[in-house]
Amino acid sequence: MEEKEPAFTVTDRRKFTLEGELRDEAPAAAEERAEEKAAASDNVVTMPKPPELEAEPKQEAAEEAELPQFSARESAEQNAAYQETSKQLDDMLRQANPGMGASGAVTFEHVVQSFYVSAMIALGAGTEPGQKARIDILGARQSIDMLALLQDKTKGNLTEREEGTLRNVLFELRMMFLEITNAIAQSAQRPADGKK
Repeated sequence: MEEKEPAFTVTDRRKFTLEGELRDEAPAAAEERAEEKAAASDNVVTMPKPPELEAEPKQEAAEEAELPQFSARESAEQNAAYQETSKQLDDMLRQANPGMGASGAVTFEHVVQSFYVSAMIALGAGTEPGQKARIDILGARQSIDMLALLQDKTKGNLTEREEGTLRNVLFELRMMFLEITNAIAQSAQRPADGKK
């Protein structure tokens, strides 16, 4: 029986072993042979070489900061495609649920509500009765900080109602955050049961 050629080849191009030692040069020779085989076959997959470690961090930061720039025409086409797909989705949902009304437009209150719910869940709200609350204090703080950033960046651009909603949500979340962090600090200072 003839041995069948593999459909693809994976080449390990890492410079270090799992133990952290520099690999021998032998794998480099094996890579060259694998690349020669790859040229002969279209179904070969090789691992890309890792980026060089000597790259300047400042240059990498500048490259990360650069975002792709899309033309106004590309953005308009993308928006039109998104709107059409959303309309088709709404039509399918209404066909499956004849009593369902049209979905409303997204408002600023929806954005605030999304962050609010995220923070409340991180603070342990929504825990089933009888279960211990899972608190993600760092996640809650991040959601609260994002709402504060939103408040700062939208100052002067909100209606009275939107501004009031954001202010009230931030007040409530910050108070809950303080209560929970104070409770955590107090429980850390109490001696363990039976020990004094």
